[in-house]
Amino acid sequence: MSQTDSAAAPLSPRASPQDADTVALAKGGRTNFFGFILRLVARLPFLYVAGRWYGPEAVGRFAFAVLVIELVAQLATLGLKRGLAEQLSAPGADQRTVVWDGMFVAFLASAAGSVLLLLLPQLMYPAGNINEIDRWMACLVFVIAGTDIALAACAYKFDIGATVRARAIVEPWVISAAAAGFWFVSAENGLMLSYAAAMLGAFLTALIPMVRHFGGPGVWRPHPAQLITLARRNAPLAAADAIEWGTRRLDLFILGQFTSPTIYGIYYMAQQVASLPQKLKTSFEPILGPVITRNLAEKRLSAVAAQVSQVGFWIIAAQAGVALALGIPGEAVMGLVGPEFVSGTAALAFLLAAEVVAATAVVSEAALVYVARHRNLLISIATLALQAALSVALILIAQSMGLPPIYYAAAVALALMIALGFASLVKARLLSHILGAPVNSLRWALVWATTGATVLGWGATQLPEWAELLIGVPVILGIYGWLIWTRGFGPADRELFKKHPPDKVVAV
Repeated sequence: MSQTDSAAAPLSPRASPQDADTVALAKGGRTNFFGFILRLVARLPFLYVAGRWYGPEAVGRFAFAVLVIELVAQLATLGLKRGLAEQLSAPGADQRTVVWDGMFVAFLASAAGSVLLLLLPQLMYPAGNINEIDRWMACLVFVIAGTDIALAACAYKFDIGATVRARAIVEPWVISAAAAGFWFVSAENGLMLSYAAAMLGAFLTALIPMVRHFGGPGVWRPHPAQLITLARRNAPLAAADAIEWGTRRLDLFILGQFTSPTIYGIYYMAQQVASLPQKLKTSFEPILGPVITRNLAEKRLSAVAAQVSQVGFWIIAAQAGVALALGIPGEAVMGLVGPEFVSGTAALAFLLAAEVVAATAVVSEAALVYVARHRNLLISIATLALQAALSVALILIAQSMGLPPIYYAAAVALALMIALGFASLVKARLLSHILGAPVNSLRWALVWATTGATVLGWGATQLPEWAELLIGVPVILGIYGWLIWTRGFGPADRELFKKHPPDKVVAV
């Protein structure tokens, strides 16, 4: 029986693990989806303040510094953002020791990265004009890496609320409020100071529930042999995480080599708008990892394939709706940030499409990192190489045609979309082969819903700009949601919107 045709019926507390997993995935996704809405609302004031008050050049300088700091922090997690669930699931594991070992090894790696950035601050600010505040931003590396590990630990306990509070409430609201406040104090350093405040707030918000779940370090002592084993075992996963992160930042890095900070700042703003639907995949990442590791331990491979397909469809359906709502009135959306940013509309369109095509790769990788981590790493490296080659090639083509530099932004966005499409296709096929079961998140309902929303959305673009946003966006989301619900969502999919008593689950 297919997912869309299956029946929903209350089961006893002894229901199968697959039923409980579906409810857990739906509950976690539902909780974090609410967090996505909060993050969306909170992030918009920051984009407005950064674009309108600070301007494209300041945004470009800020964006490159954040790019480098977060790259070092990503490497410093040593793959524990996803690998921690596997460590905690190991038979006989002392969970408190595992968590604090992970935090300690991340601290050591972060310290090395921070020292490098302190000694070579030009890595963060290639345009120069570096002051003391800029230099000390290097100390944020462990704050960022520690937050990721703390939230991964909370997710193992199915505490998705910790992620919502840290990522969807504290981080975006603090950076929005701080950016406005610091502009009156120090317009030169305001964006970096607001970023530091947001990262510190998110770290403390994540650390408190982690300690509540696993306890403080207490009499914990570092275990050098275990730490070395942990770092070595997680090396492929750490590399895959860094490469997956890199595919979302390589476009910024390459563009920075060919354009001015102003063009870079415009593209960064388009990327920030486009990353809003990207956050939808994080609605399921924290809960999907623990569910997959438990099913793999029980050799329930077909259940893993079903869960990856199910969650993939949920993510694609949600991302496509948000992408259409932001992309069709793209000029009006970019105009909200500031009139100088409207020229980034083409880049915005490609970036939004990239987020949709990337969903299958993301959910497939959630399982591949446990069953084929080295092959997954090779595919990720190939994706990164393809993106780099396409980005440079398309920029050179635009240069040879004498196109303005803003076209380079659209070129790197197009390259990203193609590369992520390649990754989705290859990773889904590999996972399907390993599990011996189909992995497919696409359904015809996506075509019908996209077509209906596009037709109505085109009509909305004929309205004045204010009406295009206030009327057009809700109409696009409304028709898209109605078509997906009526043509694509079966009983299993509607678990995402249901709540169940603690003693009951619903069958897939």
